[in-house]
Amino acid sequence: MTQVSRRIVVAGYGMVGARFVEELRRRDPDGRRVRVSVFGAEPHLAYNRVLLSTVLAGGLSQDAVRLHDRGWAAKHRVDLRTGVSVTSIDRAARRVALSDGTDEPFDELVLATGSCAWIPPTDGLLGEDGTLAEGVAAFRDIDDCARILRLARPGSRVAVLGGGLLGLEAARGLTGRGVRVSVLHPVGHLMERQLDAGAGAVLAGTLTRLGVDVRLGVLAKRWSMATGLECDDGTTLAVDAVVVAAGVRPEDGLAAEAGIACDRGVLVDDTLTTSDDRVHAVGDCARHPGTVSGLVQPGWEQAAVLADLLTGSDPAARYRGTPVVTRLKARDIDLAAVGEVLDHECGSGIDGVEVLRLDDPSRGRYAKLVLRDDRLTGAIMIGSPDAAANVIQLYDSGAPAPEDRLALLLGRALPPESGVVGGSVSPAQLPATAVICRCNTVSKGKLVAAWRSGATSPAALARATRAGTGCGSCQQAVAGICEWLNSAEPGSPALRPIEGGAA
Repeated sequence: MTQVSRRIVVAGYGMVGARFVEELRRRDPDGRRVRVSVFGAEPHLAYNRVLLSTVLAGGLSQDAVRLHDRGWAAKHRVDLRTGVSVTSIDRAARRVALSDGTDEPFDELVLATGSCAWIPPTDGLLGEDGTLAEGVAAFRDIDDCARILRLARPGSRVAVLGGGLLGLEAARGLTGRGVRVSVLHPVGHLMERQLDAGAGAVLAGTLTRLGVDVRLGVLAKRWSMATGLECDDGTTLAVDAVVVAAGVRPEDGLAAEAGIACDRGVLVDDTLTTSDDRVHAVGDCARHPGTVSGLVQPGWEQAAVLADLLTGSDPAARYRGTPVVTRLKARDIDLAAVGEVLDHECGSGIDGVEVLRLDDPSRGRYAKLVLRDDRLTGAIMIGSPDAAANVIQLYDSGAPAPEDRLALLLGRALPPESGVVGGSVSPAQLPATAVICRCNTVSKGKLVAAWRSGATSPAALARATRAGTGCGSCQQAVAGICEWLNSAEPGSPALRPIEGGAA
C-alpha cells in the first residue's frame, strides 16, 4: 500500500521557517513522508536577518544575504508562496485561511511567524493611519533596511531609539556611512539585558570614541519633521530621521485568536507542540522555558528537533533549551556575553560562586567571569577577542576552569589539557567536540569530516555544514581550520581518525 504523505503547512518564511523546511527536506528529500506548503507575508525570498546590520553598514548587499534562490522551492518540492500570509486557523477543520482569499488544509501546522518591532508610545512616531510617520523607520526586516538607507544620507543626523543589540548595530552601521548618530536609551547603561553597569559604561565609551552620541536615561517624547525630536531631559535633537530599535514582540496573535495558549509568545513544550497537538511553533513566536527570543540559534535548533519529529526520523528528539551567546556585530567592537552575569559582584566563596573582573575603560576593555564550583557559568568580554574565544569554548564544554584565572581573563594561550581553545591556539589542539559555529552547532569534528568528504574550501565547508552562515562571527575560525587541514602533511593528526568521532 502506498504511504500517504502528511500535509505540513508552515506559517512564516523567515530564517526559522526557511530552516525548518530545509531540515524537513534533509530528512525527506523526495517528499514521500511530508508535503510542505510555506506562506511568507514578505514578498521576498528568505534572507539572513542577522546580517542586516552588515547590509546597513555597507558590508553586504541585500542580494548577498538571501538564503534561497528562485529555483529553490521547485527543486526541493516545496509549495512556496511569498507575499501571502495565514490570516486565521480553523483547528476543527484543520485548515488555514490565507490573505489571497484561498485556504489550505493541514495535518500539522507550524507557526514560524517570528516577531515584530515594538514602537514606543512616543508622540509622532505613527501617523493617523497607524503606519510609521514621515522620517521614521523601524529596524527589523529587509524593507526597513532599505527605508533607513533612503532616510540616512552621509552628513545627515539620525536618532536611534534603543541601546540594545539591534539599536547599537544600527548606530554603528550608520556612523560607518558618514551619518551623525545619537542613541537614546531610557536605562542607565547600554544592553542592560546582557551587560552589567561596568560593561555598559565601557561600551558607551567605545561607541563615543567611534563617533556615536550616546544619551543614557533619556526618553524620546515627541517627533516632528519640522521641530525634531523632543526628549524628556528638556533637549531637542535636530535630527533628520528616527530609527526605532526599541525591542520586539512575538507575533502570537494568529495563535491567540485560534484559542491556542499564549503568554508573551506561543507556549510550547519540549516537542515544540502547542496546546493543540496538531499545531507547533518555532523561533521568535514560540515561548519555551529553556531559551530567550530574538536570537537565531534557538530557532534553528528548534527547527531541527521539530523536523525530526514530524518526519519520524527521530521520535525521541526533544528541545531542551539553548545556552545563549550574545555577540554584538559592529565594526571595531568585539563583544560577547554568555550565561548569568547580572546578579553577581566581585568576590568568591559565597554559595560556591567566584567572580573576577577586569575594567580597562581607557582601552575599551572589560572582562567579567562568573564561576560556580570551578565551572564557568557566565561571562562578559569586551575588546578581547582571544579571551572571548577561550571563554566561549570553556562555557560550551563545561570543563573545569584552569587554575590560572588571570590567563583566562586576559586571553592568554592555555594548555591543551584545559580543554579551552582560543584564537591563540592552533586548530590542531582543539578537541573534536569544540563548537566552532554556535548558530548551527557545528563542531571541529564535523568540519574535519566534511573536509575529508571533499569540502576543502571555506565556502564548501559552509555549504556542507552551514558553518558561518548565521551571524558570521565564526567565519575566520572556519577559514583557519580549513587552512590547517589543507596544509597538513600525510600522516599528520589532521588526517588521522578523530578520537571520539565527528562530534
